[in-house]
Amino acid sequence: MYQVIMTYSENEPWWFFDEWQEDITKELSFDTFEAACNYFKDICHEYSDKFESHRVKDDYLVAFWNENDLIYCEDCDEELQAYYGVMLVKNYKKLDDGDSESDEAINYSGKAKCCQRHS
Repeated sequence: MYQVIMTYSENEPWWFFDEWQEDITKELSFDTFEAACNYFKDICHEYSDKFESHRVKDDYLVAFWNENDLIYCEDCDEELQAYYGVMLVKNYKKLDDGDSESDEAINYSGKAKCCQRHS
């Protein structure tokens, strides 16, 4: 089963931290990759018109944001960039997981600030 998932978080959608599913704002399930991919493309097109900036990772993980949209982090005691994520996943895992047993949390994201609770 394929899912197209929208998230809202201080983390881009390719950071699969333990509690990443708590950031889900909307989710749709599809039986075929083609149907999921078509919906994913439609949402990305819609978000491209709505947000100032975006970044794509692994083809099916996209972060959208507006520079002044911030989330206050109590643990960090500062404001962090808010990201609207769009993901196409299979059974809640990246489509390219394959043989890899690591997750994106160990790699640098390019963000100026990252919440300390995930460091």
